[in-house]
Amino acid sequence: MMWLDRQNQDVVFGDRRSETITVTDRSHGNESGTRTLRIEPDTLIDFRALPYRDGSFKLVAFDPPHLLRAGPRSWLAAKYGKLSDTWQDDLRKGFSECLRVLDVDGVLIFKWNETQVKVAEVLALTPVKPLFGHISGRKGLTHWLVFMKAAA
Repeated sequence: MMWLDRQNQDVVFGDRRSETITVTDRSHGNESGTRTLRIEPDTLIDFRALPYRDGSFKLVAFDPPHLLRAGPRSWLAAKYGKLSDTWQDDLRKGFSECLRVLDVDGVLIFKWNETQVKVAEVLALTPVKPLFGHISGRKGLTHWLVFMKAAA
């Protein structure tokens, strides 16, 4: 959802899902009461075990699921995915993998919405601290954080 030019040859959009989902959505006067979402990644991947060699990228954008609780036909769960019962370990592995595939001085952009899990809980799972960030969204719950991979 964040990419402005997914067709750019330098962008690889990965997700573990590839599907078309029709879910309940009555928001904003949606008369049909449903919405269809197409998840069409360039490649199927698991962020806990990225299929790329060390130092492959100068920039990685990490936007993992952020919901613990959501109904089975929820628009938000379909759009963003849902955290598992092992979410802390999953995110810890995800951060490690993102940093592994970054080149030295590479940049990691991390997006998190703290509606259900506070960003401080997530940052406790990271091996490095962010350089800076920005809060956005209607309620100020979405955090954009920037990390840089230092030389070993």
